[in-house]
Amino acid sequence: MTPAQIEIYPDRPALVARSLELVQECIKTAVAERGKCAIALAGGSTPKPLYEGLAKLDLPWANLHIFWGDERYVPVDHPDSNAGMAKAVWLDLVPIPPTQIHIMPTHFEQPEDAASAYETLLKDVLGYQPTFDIVLLGMGDDGHTLSLFPHTEAVTVSDRLVTVGNKDGEPRITLTAPVVNQSRCVLFLVSGSNKQPALKAVFSADADDLAFPSRTIRPEGELWWLLDAAAGAAVKTLPNVREI
Repeated sequence: MTPAQIEIYPDRPALVARSLELVQECIKTAVAERGKCAIALAGGSTPKPLYEGLAKLDLPWANLHIFWGDERYVPVDHPDSNAGMAKAVWLDLVPIPPTQIHIMPTHFEQPEDAASAYETLLKDVLGYQPTFDIVLLGMGDDGHTLSLFPHTEAVTVSDRLVTVGNKDGEPRITLTAPVVNQSRCVLFLVSGSNKQPALKAVFSADADDLAFPSRTIRPEGELWWLLDAAAGAAVKTLPNVREI
């Protein structure tokens, strides 16, 4: 595991601009070195302008494989769908082969069957020990990431690549921490002053992983935390922070 690289930007647009720069670099490096780039996308409002920015670029679209980190158990055309958002603002606007856009299934009667099907797909496309080139993550004000919510069973799953998360009784499909931790680059995008208490806990020496699941993300490759000033106030005194 490499130490986290923490960067604080004055506002969300500056944070998004930096994330766009990093994602471009990772895509080009992966394609040059391995002939393809596997990306796991995040949902939520913070990465949306990143996806809108990517849609305007000239990238090696034919070499990209798109996955998702987690998904609500709703159809793609539902307004809460992470896949639906990414398709609308990015993926439907660029020539990525449709067979390389791997949406999490939500049509199974049992969410557990959907999780199992997505795990099989990951292994089929990326190999038995799947390695993402880029994983994009957010963090909730409760410290959750993906659909790994505090004090839920999904946080502790270590023998699966994909499992069922739970948010207030509603199932979600989610990657597990172990598969994310095999990634070459993990990029957190976090904005807002409401994230400060959770950020303090994530970077505390003695906080509980089960209480703050973002702490379980400790990849073998690069780990970036891009924060806006409102969120970053919580950690700007740490020794490894770069404030822009």
